[in-house]
Amino acid sequence: MTNNYRRILWIAMAMLALCAASYAQIGVGIAVSFGPPALPIYEQPLCPGDGYLWTPGYWAYYYDYGDYYWVPGTWILAPEVGLLWTPGWWGWGGEGFIFHEGYWGPQVGFYGGINYGYGYFGEGYQGGRWDHDRFFYNRAVNNVNVTNVRNVYNTTVVNNNTVNRVSYNGGNGGITARPTPQDEGAARAKRLAPVPAQTQQVQAARSNQDLRASVNRGKPPVAATQKPGDFKGQAVVPAKQAGGTYNPPPNRAAAQSKPNPQAARTENTQSARPENNTQTARPQNNTQAARPENNNNAARPNTAVHPNDLPPIERSAAPSNGNEANQKYQQQQEQLHAQQQQERQKLQQQQEQEHQQMAQQKANEARQQQMEQQHQQQTEKLQQQHAQQQQQLARQQQQQTQAKQQPQRNNQSKPPQ
Repeated sequence: MTNNYRRILWIAMAMLALCAASYAQIGVGIAVSFGPPALPIYEQPLCPGDGYLWTPGYWAYYYDYGDYYWVPGTWILAPEVGLLWTPGWWGWGGEGFIFHEGYWGPQVGFYGGINYGYGYFGEGYQGGRWDHDRFFYNRAVNNVNVTNVRNVYNTTVVNNNTVNRVSYNGGNGGITARPTPQDEGAARAKRLAPVPAQTQQVQAARSNQDLRASVNRGKPPVAATQKPGDFKGQAVVPAKQAGGTYNPPPNRAAAQSKPNPQAARTENTQSARPENNTQTARPQNNTQAARPENNNNAARPNTAVHPNDLPPIERSAAPSNGNEANQKYQQQQEQLHAQQQQERQKLQQQQEQEHQQMAQQKANEARQQQMEQQHQQQTEKLQQQHAQQQQQLARQQQQQTQAKQQPQRNNQSKPPQ
């Protein structure tokens, strides 16, 4: 088998494997050599209504900046009745700090022992509970207006943990908490990846220069928002003060994240809707897999909600040696590429029409979020289908090549008469 054919087969198989990876939460081995700043001190904005759950703010990392940036805390409409949010967290991985993506599930799991406040005091969640199809808020730790939200209770929470603003687990000066058996059970239960509204919050934060730690020195001007993506207006809450002194490395470019194969891990847990999992490890091409901005640990979600969000369709050219089989394969590649492009465009148009219908109907946020989740499922299903088609075509080419080479090998192995 020639090197070119090996490359063709490898690319097709890699595409299928990466699509299949959406069935489990995956952390690619990326470590940031310096830890995130302390958590800033800020007030929680008012809960906008029933069914919204608090998702605390955290420091994310972006490779292109070589810097941490603050993702403001916000209220998010729960994707399903009964689901709770487990925040993401930074932990020492042996060669650097690794980010563990947050998720939705029936129980709150381990989040590094980090004290995010407002019910997330390092273990479990004391901010509220589900009772059948309604979420009841603990007013002792949540900012809730009883005129708008009547399903409330008041239970004082005794926080026995030493209150500090450390934002990472392990390493020098980090939190020393370890998962409990209950935490491990939550990790094995069904889970959902962050919803599109949370991805929107991260993207808006990443594009805001003032939220970079090197600019705000640990005191972000937007610490929390009432709704995701809305960084302006009266509902925006600035940080009161930084959680501690922040002194980033003088040469962050040399200290920024690097590949860490030993830190690579795959969780043996499945999402309740695996097609909703973020495919942050999906490279634009097979030379970018080690770049932090393409994976969870760099805290940059690349969730494809619509076909236009997907990377370009891969095409592998057969050797241009005039061989008839290679020319045929090249034609099949072109036909498949054209077909897949049409299918992407068709799905994109369909989803845009649904967006227009929602706008005309003035649908509420819950319906819009449900529609976005359906679009995400449709898009990722189409991508998986296309990857399988590419793999099948490459396999057929390989089999035809091997079949033609076999008689030549047989003739070469015959002893001279």
